[in-house]
Formats: sequence, structure tokens, C-alpha cells
Amino acid sequence: MSRRNTFAAMFVIAISWSSLTAVAQSDVTPSGDPVAPRAVRLIAPLDASEANSRRFFGRIAARETVSLSFEVGGRLVDFPILEGSAVPKGSTLARLDQEPFVRAQERAVLALEQAERDAERAGTLAASNVTSEVRAQDARTARDLADVALRDAREAVVDAVLTAPFDGIVAARIAETFSNVEPGQPILRLHDMSQVRVEIEVPERVLLNVGDPEAISFSGTLPNKVSVDLKLVEFEAQTGRVGQSFRVALAIPDAAASGLIPGSTMTVVAQLPQTDSGAILPQSAILAEAGGGFEVMVFRPGEGTTGTIERRAVRVFAPRGKAFEVEGLKPGERIVAAGGHLLRDGETVRIYDGLTVEEP
Repeated sequence: MSRRNTFAAMFVIAISWSSLTAVAQSDVTPSGDPVAPRAVRLIAPLDASEANSRRFFGRIAARETVSLSFEVGGRLVDFPILEGSAVPKGSTLARLDQEPFVRAQERAVLALEQAERDAERAGTLAASNVTSEVRAQDARTARDLADVALRDAREAVVDAVLTAPFDGIVAARIAETFSNVEPGQPILRLHDMSQVRVEIEVPERVLLNVGDPEAISFSGTLPNKVSVDLKLVEFEAQTGRVGQSFRVALAIPDAAASGLIPGSTMTVVAQLPQTDSGAILPQSAILAEAGGGFEVMVFRPGEGTTGTIERRAVRVFAPRGKAFEVEGLKPGERIVAAGGHLLRDGETVRIYDGLTVEEP
């Protein structure tokens, strides 16, 4: 062997020995002290059934809120109801000055009596050929018109009194007492409390993933901390302009709706259909294998806050935004949240519990 070949062989051996020495000394510092275990942050996978639950901010609402008005115009002289007061169906809410309507009714009565006399006289004259049949027909038409005018006058007297069309709560008084109002002018707003509801905004992606809103189970916590089941009543078949969410209305049981006022708040929990199994992990905790599979770094507890790392293959499916559903984990196991590619199987690590500052 030539001197050149001998030197090359010795160089390769030296490099190999240096590499082996570096590997053997990778767990010690340059001074020979053991290297502190690498700190890792651990997470507990979320059960898929828990991930199917959503919490929403809800607002109490009436079945509907309507603006009430008079069908006739006049002077508002009686407006006794107060905002926030409960009113039964048929109770008087407001009243216009009755005198003009009573006088109009009396004029209509007199006009009808005169029209009836004219029609009778014209009919007699037409029968005697003193006047034409056309004039008799005109007289009968005038009588019929007078009868219609009387019915209108009587209805106007009734319409001058505004009554509650349903059991409700006065939301707001719009007009003022002794003011002149026009037909159709809103006088007050009334909440229909025959069915108390809670309205929530459900994100578009939630309803799209479920498909049928009827498959979602809803429950809510009332202001007095009582939990009740809620029933889906209706939802808007279009998203709002902001937030891409659907407004969903849920009915509160009558037994629990007493004392609830529109505008108050409650928490609503939506339980989505359970179609998945496994655990939910963030994307950062999942490692991709060279062969196309997936792995996670499982923490095996040791003494104190230390433990060892186990590299385990898992099945990944059902993406959930920035998280994934995985299979292959046991209940109670904790996973390295991020940086798993820097660890090796069997490596000793310690649990990261936040930054600490040593006192001098």
C-alpha cells in the first residue's frame, strides 16, 4: 500500500472515530456534564364527541314584534299603557277622540233614512208612470250607498279604539297623548309573547357540515342558571352580510319562559350529530412520514417531570379547520404539541411548565 493510500485510510478512520465520539458525547456538555433533557410542551387530545359541541351567545326574542296603528285618523286622547307592561289580548291600548266618529255615525243614520224615503217614493211614482224607472233605480242605488256609508261610520267608531291582538309586552310607545295621528301611523310596538324564543348566529360552515339543522340538539342556560332543552323553530335561509352566519330561532319551553324579557341574554349549546370517533389534535402535533403515513410523539411519564418519547404511527382523517381527527391513541395519553421532528424515539425529555427565572 502506498503512502498516499495509507494516509487516506487513516484520514477516513479518524473522521469516522470523530463522528462516533461526537455521537457518544451528544448527551454531555463540553465540560462532561450531562445535557439537561429537552423541554417539550404537551397537550391532551380532545375527544371527538366533545369537539361536536358548540357554544353560542343567544338573545331572548319574542315570537314577533309588531307596530300597531289606528285604521282611522284623529286626536289621541287616551293612551294609558306603559312601556314594559304586560297586556292581555283584547285589552284597550289607546283611544281616539270619539265625538267626531259618533257625529259621523249619526249623519250616516239620517242620510240612510232619507235615502230610504226617496227610494220608496221614487218606486211608487215609477209604478204610477209618473216618473221613469231609471229615476227609481237611481234612488235605490243612493239608498244602498247610504247603507254602506253607515256601516263605514259604525266601523270607524270601533276602529277609534286600539286593542291588543294578542297577549304581549309593550316594547315602546311611539306616539304621544293628545297628538293627532294619521291612519296607519305607528302608535306603539308590541311583543308577541305567546312563544318566547332565543336567537343565535350559527356559522355557515357548521350548518354546511351538518346538512340538516333538525339533526342538531340545542340546550340553553337561563339567566337563573337553569338548563333547558330548546326546540328549533326556524332559521333564515340566507347568511347575514357580515360574518357569513345564519340566524337560528329556538323555542324556550313555556314553563321556563316566565319572566324572560326580549333583549336579555343566555348561553346556548349546540350538540352536533355524533358521527366521528377518535381524538382531535392540532396540525402542529402531527408529523408526516417519508412513506406517506403520519406519526405523533407520545410522552411516556418517568420520574418527576421527565419522561421518554415514543414515536407512534396514527391514522389521520376528518380535517377540522386547523386540527385533525386521529386514531391510534389511548385514553389519557399526552402528545408533544409542536417540534416533534426535533425529537427521536426513546429520547428523555422534560415537561415544559413555562419560563422560570433563577434568583441570583
